[in-house]
Amino acid sequence: MKRVFLFVLDSCGAGAMPDSESFGDIGVNTLRSCASSPKLNIPNMVSCGLGNIDGLDFLGTVNTPVGAYGKLAESSMGKDTTIGHWEIAGVVSEKPLPTFPDGFPKELLDEFSKRTGRGVICNEVGSGTDIIEKRGDEHIKTGSLIVYTSADSVFQIAAHNSVCPLDELYKCCEIAREMLTGEHAVGRVIARPFTTENGKYVRTADRRDFSLTPPVKTVLDAACENDFDVIAVGKINDIFAGQGITQKLATHSNKEGMQTALALTKKNFEGICFVNLVDFDMLYGHRQDIDGYAAALTEFDEFLPKFMKNMDANDLLFITADHGCDPGDNSTDHTREYVPLLIYGNIVKGGSYGTRDSFADIGKTVCDFLEISYNGEGKSLMPIILK
Repeated sequence: MKRVFLFVLDSCGAGAMPDSESFGDIGVNTLRSCASSPKLNIPNMVSCGLGNIDGLDFLGTVNTPVGAYGKLAESSMGKDTTIGHWEIAGVVSEKPLPTFPDGFPKELLDEFSKRTGRGVICNEVGSGTDIIEKRGDEHIKTGSLIVYTSADSVFQIAAHNSVCPLDELYKCCEIAREMLTGEHAVGRVIARPFTTENGKYVRTADRRDFSLTPPVKTVLDAACENDFDVIAVGKINDIFAGQGITQKLATHSNKEGMQTALALTKKNFEGICFVNLVDFDMLYGHRQDIDGYAAALTEFDEFLPKFMKNMDANDLLFITADHGCDPGDNSTDHTREYVPLLIYGNIVKGGSYGTRDSFADIGKTVCDFLEISYNGEGKSLMPIILK
């Protein structure tokens, strides 16, 4: 029985890529910012070789890493969740998904309002927490939906649970997803429910992403076609619009995602367990909370020994990211960065595989390990990392 556990530490970048300035990112490095915090303590990832990766020696190095380590460049033209995960699964996006720095066209929002039966307010670019604080009272008074975007390819809809119940908000997102095609085909429509706690507006954990379907077959599709299990933990199912998934397990926090993955080590399945830990990005990167980000990395690191102990002899563990979101830069947006990749397992020899050209090398390695034929992008690391 062969199993792959693939953890995406959402937004855990490993330093600026050569083209980062063209994406508006100068000198960014998510892990370096986290290293400035006294809350960072990650000896287990360091023992796997994280600090031995080129440019990450500030994390501390070890003489004999217990895992294979290196970093990956993003070959897709983007720095968002959808494009990053698609590339991990073998799909390289040559064109960026559309963004709307001046807001969405009036005619689009008019049609959206007609279909949902609710008005629209805001239509701005900004931080969701700031926008909800600023426009929440107007939303409650009028019942209009708060629609906004960011530097990423997203159409976000925020609504108070008392004004627009969760089921209705999700339905509104489905309507938006149906409408946003062609030149308006954003990567994700995101439901952003919020409520009131102690007199303040607070987003709930019931966020949901409605993504584009991948344009071509992914590694996940190939695994399904070969009768392997593909278990999606966290928002993975949403990111791939359910395509190539055999089981979805929703989670609402990093802790819940880690515990779900740990429980799966005790299950008899063969194939891929694909886990997204979104708190790094959603709660700490976008909010520029360096200490919070560092503490979350520490929490994940403390989880690793127990998880590794539960792994079977033929299991492989991948730890990587989908883009950066430097909490120490001057922006709340994602950042164009390399991502680290640690690979651990009984069959893996410790050592460096250097800097690779694409996140897609992960998917190709997974296929090679599971002996699946896949004609997508990427080059397998199996010949390099096997004992």
